[in-house]
Amino acid sequence: MAFQIGFMAEHPEAGIMEAVQAAPRQAAQPRRSVVQVKFDGQSAPLTYYNDRFDLHCGDLVYVDGKLEGQLGRVTAVEYNFRIRLSDYRRVIALVDTDVRGQFYLAGSHFITFDPAALPSGKAVRWFKAPEREDEVFARGSDDTSFRLNDLGGLGARKAVWERGETYYYGNRVRYLCLNGMCGYAVVEGTQAYEVEFTYRNGEISGLTCSCFCCGVCKHEVAALLQLRETLEMIEAHDNGEFARTGYFAAVDKGTLFQFAVDGREWGSLTLQ
Repeated sequence: MAFQIGFMAEHPEAGIMEAVQAAPRQAAQPRRSVVQVKFDGQSAPLTYYNDRFDLHCGDLVYVDGKLEGQLGRVTAVEYNFRIRLSDYRRVIALVDTDVRGQFYLAGSHFITFDPAALPSGKAVRWFKAPEREDEVFARGSDDTSFRLNDLGGLGARKAVWERGETYYYGNRVRYLCLNGMCGYAVVEGTQAYEVEFTYRNGEISGLTCSCFCCGVCKHEVAALLQLRETLEMIEAHDNGEFARTGYFAAVDKGTLFQFAVDGREWGSLTLQ
């Protein structure tokens, strides 16, 4: 492709300059702690018990309780404490914002062909909390398929198609990846929804969305429009990496900077 992006970033607690191509840091053993977490819309941080993660100020987390599903930022960590556990809600997930790899400019998104750079399991946590352990899901799929270059075969109603186009043009497809034949996208509406599909030889099948809407939904329309655009850009500009890896992940430009860059205190950005 014509453009590449890379950056160096310094982690304040480490004081070491790290290139995005460097090997991931080894995860620290979790330490029990009591942490304060600030949420948007809350005037003051709230206190939670943590026994699952090694937390630091600035980390993004999800908690249980009344603010379940909302992303919060750790503002204080205390290791010396004695509490009654029944009085405290817990931290249930730590968001991994440590992104390392080669990304390319691709329209409204950055794209990588490295499966380890930003896998779907990491990216989805930027947008939604993990499902509760007691949640049970069922899924099904028919045998229908349609061509990606002819989305009329999708059978979307006019109003749904127009809303999907609005989501697409508004960059609501925050993340999209294709791993072999398995496709996955995160589309942000009233909340973050996960779209899954199979892509093979230009054909789409097994299309589902976690909004659980009957029939085709706007999130699916937006995801497929973004998929079509991204594959067209890869075909026009890629130097063979997609053919070699059979994988790409595309992330909205603003999203990548919000989670992977804005939290850094020091570093450098290189455009080529």
